[in-house]
Amino acid sequence: MLKIEGIRKIFGKGTINEKLAIDDLNLTAEAGDFITIIGSNGAGKSTLMNCISGVYGVDAGKILLDGKDITRQAEYKRSKYIGRVFQDPLKGTAFDMTIEENLAIASGKGKSLGLQLGLTRKEREFFRERLALLDMGLENRMKQKSKLLSGGQRQALTLFMAVISGPKLLLLDEHTAALDPGAAKKVLALTDEFSKSSGLCTLMITHNMKAALGHGNRTILMNDGQIVMDLFGEERKNMTVDRLVAQFEIENDRMLL
Repeated sequence: MLKIEGIRKIFGKGTINEKLAIDDLNLTAEAGDFITIIGSNGAGKSTLMNCISGVYGVDAGKILLDGKDITRQAEYKRSKYIGRVFQDPLKGTAFDMTIEENLAIASGKGKSLGLQLGLTRKEREFFRERLALLDMGLENRMKQKSKLLSGGQRQALTLFMAVISGPKLLLLDEHTAALDPGAAKKVLALTDEFSKSSGLCTLMITHNMKAALGHGNRTILMNDGQIVMDLFGEERKNMTVDRLVAQFEIENDRMLL
């Protein structure tokens, strides 16, 4: 379970450029929750994820994961149980390393690996079996470098790498925005599959209102660093894109479809 208690984040504190990015924000999410996050540019969506993952420290409040206070924990320590996928497909993999080498690093996150010469046959077979689930033929290209993959293939691999070590929380920061429609659809389908099969808690930022309502079990709207809407259950089920935009005066509707 993720529990955020009254966090605040201020940039440029004490300067003329001071900006309150997150303002006394509270959020509770259970294991198995898949929450989509919408809001205009500057609403605080990515800042929230950076605070949760440890990229930014908070100025007030607490962040707890499964009851453990991680508010002051370093980013690299949180990465043991927090997976993250960014908008840019180039950010998630080491471009000059092979697919299997990238997977080895991801699967070893949080483990004491010791000294070893390389991947074992058992590990390679495990990676091959798991890659086959992506249905992209990557299981037959494990010796190829990730820089040879398309954007969609690379983002699918990045998503797979984010969940392979069994994290408690998955953060997705517009992870399909840079992909063509076909690749985006495939990656979103994989997102649904991984989220359901692993039972982890997932937070997904998106500007696509249709995707926000069509994926997961809960949608929140952020504005000026606060959560101003929390849709779930029947209310969310009956919500439409047109009603959502009209009711909450959402201006950033460039990707409604």
